[in-house]
Amino acid sequence: MSEIPIGIGPAPDRRDALARRVRMLVAATISYNVIEAIVAITAGTLASSTALIGFGFDSVIEVSSAAAVAWQFSTRDHVIREAREKVTLRIIALSFFALAAYVTVDAARALAGTGEAERSIVGIVLAALSLLVMPFLSAAQRRAGRELGSASAVADAKQTLLCTYLSAILLVGLVLNATLGWSWADPIAALVIAVIAIKEGRDTWKGKGCCATPAVIPAQRREVDACGCRPGCDCCG
Repeated sequence: MSEIPIGIGPAPDRRDALARRVRMLVAATISYNVIEAIVAITAGTLASSTALIGFGFDSVIEVSSAAAVAWQFSTRDHVIREAREKVTLRIIALSFFALAAYVTVDAARALAGTGEAERSIVGIVLAALSLLVMPFLSAAQRRAGRELGSASAVADAKQTLLCTYLSAILLVGLVLNATLGWSWADPIAALVIAVIAIKEGRDTWKGKGCCATPAVIPAQRREVDACGCRPGCDCCG
């Protein structure tokens, strides 16, 4: 640990610019996930694919998480945004739990052999496209959220990153089912994602993930670690 002089958070102009960036990224996330949900649920219904339908409902959950952040950042008043932070974190945490519950039930149904999914080329293309789009949105929002000191923006970025993992799992599952008939691969991997979602939801509920940057850092909290986090924070996680 090293000591630095008493610091100052982002300047007002920079803070406003970061808030605008978060709003733009959240709008892009919502727009993409709405389209993703419609395509996934439709393709999943046509192919009798519980994995694709589950992926579509995951997109709906991601929209609710992003919408909560959009509500928080709908005001330009920094004080009001901070006041809304706790409520937003609660909504995002519940989104994580809802995602874990749905993925678990969906995986259990798949493992129980409820129906045999047909090959879905549309699903494969959608999963591959999400693997390209979601990491970019997640990384960009996470960077802005960290610099702004917004735990909710970072938590929503984690939600988007989790959707990236689901995209990878869906892609592998659809390809294996289409080529080798391994229908069990997708639900097994999905259960691992459910465990991760529960952990992220618990951490988000407790307010972990990033520490808000005060206007002035008190002298007793000058210490930071190598990545800029103050004591008690895990914003580098």
